[in-house]
Amino acid sequence: MTSLVADTRTVFSRELRPLRYDPFTIIISMVQPLVFLALFAPLLPGDKSEALRWFVPGIIVMSCLFASSMTGSNLLFEIQTGSHERMLVTPLRRPALLIGRALKEIVPMVAQAALIVVVCLPFGYRLSVGGALLGLVILAGFSIGLGALSYALALAAKHQEWMFWVVQQTLLFPILLLAGVLLPLDGGPGWLRTLASFNPLRYVVDAERALFTGDIWQSTTVTGLVAAAAVGAFGLFVGVRAMNRST
Repeated sequence: MTSLVADTRTVFSRELRPLRYDPFTIIISMVQPLVFLALFAPLLPGDKSEALRWFVPGIIVMSCLFASSMTGSNLLFEIQTGSHERMLVTPLRRPALLIGRALKEIVPMVAQAALIVVVCLPFGYRLSVGGALLGLVILAGFSIGLGALSYALALAAKHQEWMFWVVQQTLLFPILLLAGVLLPLDGGPGWLRTLASFNPLRYVVDAERALFTGDIWQSTTVTGLVAAAAVGAFGLFVGVRAMNRST
């Protein structure tokens, strides 16, 4: 276990190095969420500050969803250049190669969330700092699981790189829309709400909205925590298994 932790820390540091030397990649990845924020927020009814309290947590989750689901493309690039093969023959434990990469997703997620909040503060957005920190912990578990699933997909599609993007893009927007990120699902038809009930991201979004407003003791917090933990555990299980079988 000590060796696994040390190897995971090594991989984690390796994955963070490009962000440390090129932090603008995080800012560039924020363009799409900020565009959604600028175009959708003015259309929300009612008081704008209250509308932002509902909309901003959803945008933060969306940013996390986009970034984490695309991380497998980095592994695809390493496979193409032969870097991944060289990593496989090192003394590093195979699970650490996946867990270290997945843990790295927490850093850009926190940076992107902070940037979105800073951008919205001049427009009257207010949040509970304690609740937001707890929300980021829940979102970190979801990011780790989704990042691990993205890496597993990259390993499965290493001989057909286009398949990674087909699967990622096919699943991305249904998951996003069925989570109620951009529009509320309460007024939707019954079949749509039924589909949304099977989407773990919906419970994460509900938890983030409650926590960012300071409603920590809501039942949605528990369901969001359970959903994020389930995605994290399942993603790590699938990802570690795929990495152990990687050749």
